[in-house]
Amino acid sequence: MTALNGKTALVTGASRGIGRAIALRLAAEGALVAVHYAVGEAAAGKTVAGIEAAGGRAFTVRAEFGVPGDIDALFTGLRSGLDGRPLDVLVNNAAVGSAGSLAETTVEAFDRLVAVNLKAPFFIIQRALPMMADGGRVINIASAATRVAGPELAFVMSKGAIAALSRSLAHEVGARGITVNAVAPGPTVTESSGWMTSTPSVEARLGAANALARVGTPDDIAAAVAFLASDDARWVTGELLEATGGHFLGPRILSLFSPPPPMKEYTTCPST
Repeated sequence: MTALNGKTALVTGASRGIGRAIALRLAAEGALVAVHYAVGEAAAGKTVAGIEAAGGRAFTVRAEFGVPGDIDALFTGLRSGLDGRPLDVLVNNAAVGSAGSLAETTVEAFDRLVAVNLKAPFFIIQRALPMMADGGRVINIASAATRVAGPELAFVMSKGAIAALSRSLAHEVGARGITVNAVAPGPTVTESSGWMTSTPSVEARLGAANALARVGTPDDIAAAVAFLASDDARWVTGELLEATGGHFLGPRILSLFSPPPPMKEYTTCPST
């Protein structure tokens, strides 16, 4: 795979989970990948080792978002690793997964979620655009949780804002040939969500919520990101691409390919 030969990419939150899969895939496509991490140095090193073992190129960049100097630290490391090259692909993946329900969310948890999920991507984009080549790619990781009601209100708010940012930014930078899109994963099995496949019954129940009848994997999301990063997606911008396997598309009993259960016949109206 050589779709990104000669290109460079920054993937935030790439030490594990979806971010790691994205970094591995972009490197496999030929990109030099900056693997960002906050505190998991060993995990980030594992991502780089995996890339190099497959013949790719990568380097780590450390920056803890939500603390003073976070964006400066990120771009100091990024510029050093790129060594004069422009940035071609930016993937804003790093995020805080939860602040709890409405009743459980504290001011401190809310502020941290906003700092990592919203403020950091905004200012990363601000700093990245001047060093991004014309025809570059910005890909933001949103969430299918913005479409399906759930209890994680602060998280949903942050990801909804990321989707809105992507559309407006696409309009602003389109004259440079830069595309901006968001990818919205559904439930995806990572190191922190192994419970999804803890038993066959749990996995089957979660998979049944998707049209494709299985739970998602990080590689599924990475494939969608790789497409948007490639020249094949040159005419796609301002879009929210759901990579969910058809999460909660509708009741299965209404499917044209799954006949509904037989209905009872009544000679008179049934009592209520």
